Amino acid sequence: MKIDRVRCLPERRSGCAPPRGQITGAQGMRWLAQRETLRVSKLWTQTVLAPVISALLFILVFGLSLGDRVRNVGTVEYDQFIVPGLIAMAMVQAAFANNASTIFQARSERYINDILSSPMHPWQMTIGFVVGGVFRGLLIGGSLLAAALLLTGVPFENPAALALTTVLCLVLFAAFGTVVGIYAESWDNTTFIGNIVILPLAFVGGTFYSVALLPSPWEELSHFNPIFYMVQAMRFGLLGESDVSIWLSLGVTAALAIPAYLWAQWLFSSGHKLKA
Repeated sequence: MKIDRVRCLPERRSGCAPPRGQITGAQGMRWLAQRETLRVSKLWTQTVLAPVISALLFILVFGLSLGDRVRNVGTVEYDQFIVPGLIAMAMVQAAFANNASTIFQARSERYINDILSSPMHPWQMTIGFVVGGVFRGLLIGGSLLAAALLLTGVPFENPAALALTTVLCLVLFAAFGTVVGIYAESWDNTTFIGNIVILPLAFVGGTFYSVALLPSPWEELSHFNPIFYMVQAMRFGLLGESDVSIWLSLGVTAALAIPAYLWAQWLFSSGHKLKA
């Protein structure tokens, strides 16, 4: 990449090329983020439309079709009660799958080497990839929320909590997807975690029911499910109700998101499983 020369101070004798990782690194991070978001946009029928339709079917079948036959959960109608969990489930699955697949593809086709040899710092590479997963999750979450408003009239009780929860959840699973994509040895490995771990945890994380209604020890065991706290935080943001404190939910989600991001950054920094 050609770097334009800038006017030098008298004491600088080396040509005044921009320091490595400041200008060109930032440009590389923007390029990588743009590439990842463009990838999502160009394949929108697969990356956005399919997950939205799948989640809407749950709302239609469980919420609208069975809603009249299911009693309210607390003071909330059942068709509104399931919306936060379904949105959270669709977003985190999409963010994870997006980054696991794009990283594994980059490794398989060897263009990850171009990224690793660029002037970008590891944190810039991590952010560039994470932005793609967050972008996909936001498109899906926004689409589902708009549809839910029309179908169920779900309220916005705490927009700030909703926004913070969304960002933390998407960063967590985009970073985790990046980690899995780096360690994966085949395409099957990238889908295994999503289908065998994340999806079941989402179903038993209080998406369709309040865990307070479960008998012991199932209620207590539900609190060991990390997705449970994300569903509760999302439900508090939309409905103003939750089975646990919003601060506990946000704290657990943040406590998972930060290590996941740092893990992904360490992998880019060390080149583990990346450098042939």
